[in-house]
Amino acid sequence: MIRIFIALFAFSLVYSCQTKSEYDSIKERELSSGKVVEELFLDLKFGMNKKDFYTTCWEWNKKGVLVNGAHELQVRYSPEMPSGKETEMYFYPQFENGMLYFMPIEFRYLGWTPTSPETTNEKLLEDVVSFLEGWYGKGFFEVKDKSGKVSVWVKIDGNRLIRTFIKERTLVRVEMLDLRVKGISEIK
Repeated sequence: MIRIFIALFAFSLVYSCQTKSEYDSIKERELSSGKVVEELFLDLKFGMNKKDFYTTCWEWNKKGVLVNGAHELQVRYSPEMPSGKETEMYFYPQFENGMLYFMPIEFRYLGWTPTSPETTNEKLLEDVVSFLEGWYGKGFFEVKDKSGKVSVWVKIDGNRLIRTFIKERTLVRVEMLDLRVKGISEIK
């Protein structure tokens, strides 16, 4: 009996001493804060239904801000980037129980060429993170996988997770997730 008690005590001591990653600590702090952030961009927000999403996009379309894009993410926006480079931003949300909870976005430079050092995916990533900081404020931090080869820039405000990463040679992907609905590992 004493051995079991000592083993359980040792296990709980070791388990409690494990350090959390910066990501896990910030995520836990933000979720436990009770802060609810629903705003995304261009009057779009978490929790809106499909009809409201389409109506909002249609209003921006009538103003010439949003158009239908030739991309799997169907809505196209041309943001003004900090670098001044012409950029396209494509997005189209996912809904859970009829409510917006996940917004995948992809950015690409219009003038991309494989030989230009000014339009690399690394430059685009820097530009996108700076652009997002203009919308959502400072506070993005880098998270690397265990190998150290893959990095993602993350910002968590309450329930809103934003992660940004290089998807391929010409694309940077941004994913905005309402952590009240699902965790990032549950997204397909």
